[in-house]
Amino acid sequence: MARVAVIGSGAWGTALAAHAARLEHNVRLWAREPQVVADIHDRHENVLFLPGITLPPDLRASQDLEEVVTGAELVILVPPSKHLRAVASEIAPYVDSEAILTIASKGIEEEKLELMSQVLTETMPDMDPKSFVFLSGPTFAREVASGLPTDVVAASKGMKAARRLQPWLHSPTFRVYTSGDPIGVEVGGAMKNVIAVAAGASDGLDLGANARAALITRGLAEITRLGVALGADPLTFLGMSGVGDLVLTCTGDLSRNRTLGKKVAAGFDPEAYLASQRTVAEGFYTSAAAHALAQKVGVDMPITEQVYHVLHERRALLEALRILLTREYKEELVGIR
Repeated sequence: MARVAVIGSGAWGTALAAHAARLEHNVRLWAREPQVVADIHDRHENVLFLPGITLPPDLRASQDLEEVVTGAELVILVPPSKHLRAVASEIAPYVDSEAILTIASKGIEEEKLELMSQVLTETMPDMDPKSFVFLSGPTFAREVASGLPTDVVAASKGMKAARRLQPWLHSPTFRVYTSGDPIGVEVGGAMKNVIAVAAGASDGLDLGANARAALITRGLAEITRLGVALGADPLTFLGMSGVGDLVLTCTGDLSRNRTLGKKVAAGFDPEAYLASQRTVAEGFYTSAAAHALAQKVGVDMPITEQVYHVLHERRALLEALRILLTREYKEELVGIR
């Protein structure tokens, strides 16, 4: 049994905390909202972010970061990616130097165009980057919290930290594989949200199953090109954080990013729609960061480019579709091999 701190009480953070508690770890969940803390203690439920799921009775929540983090052997960071820098800076003084720091947030920082690993290296300079583990895979929070089966991947430099984490979270319904390619796992986890917006828009326009499959496949090519340019192993994108998470997020009705795409196709303003939601659709922010990063490193990402223009520059969806469909033909695996 390990002492586990989960930082972030959204649906995904709560699901991970519940999973760890069911494995009989001593789990503390940090929440900003006093209602979340009260509901977890009094009702064993996160009514705000994961309603209808009964949480383990020994799962504890707190608004005190120092209390939650101090002494934890495993710290799992699950804030929205745009808040990771601030949250990591807050917890840095309390994290034990021997702790495994696991990042389950998925995104690219928009301001500096940095992966989550780069953000952590800057905000937690006293921690060994080899102790950072990146957790990703096809994981709808509600299904994980309900105990339904899934597979994930945990990646770290040198794999030592990932292998240390593996037995702490592995179970018959939450199978943990390890990887030595944190960059690939990060890129796959972040970029699938952008492609899911496009897939949702395609479904919203009733373009058919063929179009959705093409978007997923060409989206995977874009993700791989960006990952390879940043130093990732292309084979990583055939795994849980690549194909696995991409297929789930592009096809599942629980996907917030696919839903965002469908809403845009229905005529909703994306910012107004997101402002009405309690949860975050990471693809909105990642599309801007990924578009800028692709330009910076010289990678062709046409789907990502159009998602960016539709969400942030108010390009008409049908115009974005026309641009994609009338691109010149080319070799399939350009930029991947």
